[in-house]
Amino acid sequence: MLDSLLSQAASLVWGPWLVALLFGTHLFLTWKTGFIQKHLGTALRLSVAKDPGAPGDISQFSSLMTALAATIGMGNIYGVAGAVLIGGPGAVFWMWLTGVFGIATKYSEALLAVKYRIQNSRGEMSGGPMFVLERGLNARWAGILFALFTAVAAFGIGNMAQSNAIAEMVLVKKTVLGLTQADDSIRLGLGLAMAGLTAVVILGGIKSIARFCGFLVPLMAGFYVLGCLVILVSTFDRLPAALSLIVTSAFTGHAAVGGFLGAGLAEAMRYGIARGLFSNESGLGSAPIAAAAARTSDPVRQALVSGTGTFWDTVVVCALTGLVVVSSGDWTAPDLNKARLCDLAFNHIGALGDLILIGGLLTFVFSTILGWGYYGEKAVEYLFGVRSVFPYRLFWVVAVFIGAIWKSDAVWNFCDIMNGLMALPNLVALLLLSGVITSETRRYFSKPS
Repeated sequence: MLDSLLSQAASLVWGPWLVALLFGTHLFLTWKTGFIQKHLGTALRLSVAKDPGAPGDISQFSSLMTALAATIGMGNIYGVAGAVLIGGPGAVFWMWLTGVFGIATKYSEALLAVKYRIQNSRGEMSGGPMFVLERGLNARWAGILFALFTAVAAFGIGNMAQSNAIAEMVLVKKTVLGLTQADDSIRLGLGLAMAGLTAVVILGGIKSIARFCGFLVPLMAGFYVLGCLVILVSTFDRLPAALSLIVTSAFTGHAAVGGFLGAGLAEAMRYGIARGLFSNESGLGSAPIAAAAARTSDPVRQALVSGTGTFWDTVVVCALTGLVVVSSGDWTAPDLNKARLCDLAFNHIGALGDLILIGGLLTFVFSTILGWGYYGEKAVEYLFGVRSVFPYRLFWVVAVFIGAIWKSDAVWNFCDIMNGLMALPNLVALLLLSGVITSETRRYFSKPS
């Protein structure tokens, strides 16, 4: 009974109205910022540049890597496959378009996070939508709501669901990995290993997380992107037809073929946009928490860097997954789920495909645990003060272990609800403070170069 009620509530929160609100905000902020996407080249350059003497805890690059650690996850692989299965190949186009326009929203929320950040009692930077709501709109109550939703949602989207996903994937691939132990023993071992690795990184705070993510994220993303390119090159003869199918299906839908039941234009748009939004988190308010920790002399400078996160996550990584899945042709096979579809699509190059898929999933999921651990602790710090942070980190490590050995749909549905509710106060702040975003953007780009 509880599972059913929570499932219905999660579907309501993540229904078409929230998808429309998020995508509408992307379009609105793209217009208000004068199509900030045109400065992508400058943003990419700034992401690897230093800002000497600027206030902050970690470099702009480390801040970006921490945010990418949280956003590049299961959704970039299994989520894309699921969108194609339900919405057809056209979903890939709408997902990609969501990434293009989502850059403006990620830019805007990072700008506000840096502008309204504070220095806590330990001398560390604290920021994010909770401080934007409190200091920018004088609405501390809304900041409390956002922090509460974030602290709870973190344990679902960013912790237990992720460690459980690793365990499930390893069990499915246990033969390939050469594992002969009983499933419960594998889960126990994985849980202890992941909890131990998480503790080593996360107990050191943001500087430790940022150092590790600065190493892991470029490595894992580069490996996965290179792997996808190898697959696409090896099946190059199918690529033109796949690209054509993605574009035409985006505007016409796709009729039933093979095991695919067919999907209209509305399904392609809905599932493509929803998957893109959920993957890159533009508008949810999570990534600005990491942006606020960056050493930067200007809110716009860090905002430009943060905007590249959506570019890498959706415009690059999700799009490559979509091309691999669609060009494989396996999405038309009967009786598929998203995990099985990924297995088929990546297995077109044999054992190397398994390595790319397994390596991508393991690293993507673990990095998400680290990134969301920081988001959750800053939310708890806002609610209860800096003394609450260390106990929270310990609880976070324990939850990683629990997630690997146990699963409850009620918990996941509840956290999905909290995750969706995070977006509401954040979007209100973005829309009401869009004038501030516009004026700050004009000020920065009107300065002599």
